[in-house]
Amino acid sequence: MEPGPPVHATRNDAPPLPKELQVEVTGACNLACRMCLVSYRPKLGKAQGAMSFELFKEVVDELPELEKLTVQGLGEPLLAPDLFRMVEYVAARGVRVGFNTNGTLLTEERAERLVRAGLDWLHVSLDGATPETYERIRRGSSFATVERNVRGLVRVVRRLRAERPLLSLVFVAMRRNLRELPDVVRLAGEWGVGRLFVQNLSHSFDDTDPSGAYAGIRDYALEEALWGENDHAEAEGVFAEARAVAGKLGVELRLPRLAEPPPRPRESGAPGCHWPFESAYLAHDGQVQPCCMVMGSDRAVLGDAGDERFSSVWAGEAYRDFREGLLGDEPPAVCQGCSLYRGVF
Repeated sequence: MEPGPPVHATRNDAPPLPKELQVEVTGACNLACRMCLVSYRPKLGKAQGAMSFELFKEVVDELPELEKLTVQGLGEPLLAPDLFRMVEYVAARGVRVGFNTNGTLLTEERAERLVRAGLDWLHVSLDGATPETYERIRRGSSFATVERNVRGLVRVVRRLRAERPLLSLVFVAMRRNLRELPDVVRLAGEWGVGRLFVQNLSHSFDDTDPSGAYAGIRDYALEEALWGENDHAEAEGVFAEARAVAGKLGVELRLPRLAEPPPRPRESGAPGCHWPFESAYLAHDGQVQPCCMVMGSDRAVLGDAGDERFSSVWAGEAYRDFREGLLGDEPPAVCQGCSLYRGVF
C-alpha cells in the first residue's frame, strides 16, 4: 500500500470505515519463498487455510464506501477455493480488486476467468532474471512455468482486448538478486509487461525475540536487506542502470528508497503511518490486523471479524490504542522495523 494523503486524527474517535481493505483469502501457499513467513511456520492445507465466502461477503458488505480491495496475504490467492467468486462479487459493486501472485498457477484458462470476472490489477512476483537465482529464492517454483504463464496472461488480455487488469512484475530487492534487476527490466519489456515494482524486504523483525519463533526470518532479513549503509553505493548503481534500461524500453519502473528519510516534525494529529486510519488487513481466519506489513497472525491482532462485526473491531479499544501509539514519536514496537513506516519500502 502506497502512502496516501495526510491523515489527521483524534485520540478518541474512530475514523470512518475504510474505503480500502486487504483480505487474505487464503493462508495456504504452494511455495516456500525465503523472505516470506510461510517458510518459517507449519504449512497450511488448501482447505484449512481458506477464508469462507460467507465471512468475506459479511465483511465487504459492511463497507458501503469500499473502493479498493486487495485479495492476498501470506498465501497464494489462486489456491483460494472461492477466489473467482470473490472477485466477481466485489467487481460487480464497482470495487477495484486485484492481488499479487507467484504466477505458477496462472494458466491461460484462469487468466481468462480473472479478466472476465473484472480483475482490476494483477502483480506477478519475479525476483530474478535467471532460473538459478529465482528458484533459490522462490523455492518450489519454476522460472519456465512463470514465464509461460505471464506470456499467456498477456496473450489473453490482448485477445480479449481488455483494458484490465493492469499487469506488473514485482521484484523484492535483496543482496542475492540485486545485480539481476536490469535484466528483470528487460524481461518485463520482452514479456509485454509495462510495469515493474521494486520493493525492499517488508520488515526487519527487530521487535521479536532473537531466539524465538521469528528467529529464522529475522536472520534472513539481517543477511539480505539492502537498507544497510554498506549496500547503498552498489544498489544505487544497479538502480541507475535499471532506470536507463526502463527508459529505453518504455517500462514504468518504481524503485524504493535505500536510506530512511530524515525525520520531520508532524502536525498535531498527523500519524506516523496512515494505514490503520484508512485500511485494515483481514487474515484468512478472521483476525483483524492494522496492515499486512507486520507479517504474523500473532502480531498486533486488534480483533476477530469471525466473532464480532468488523465495524465493531474498527471502532474498538484495541484499534484505538494502536492508532494512539502512531500519533506520538514512539510508535508500537511492531511498527519500528516496518519498511513502510521507516520510508524504505
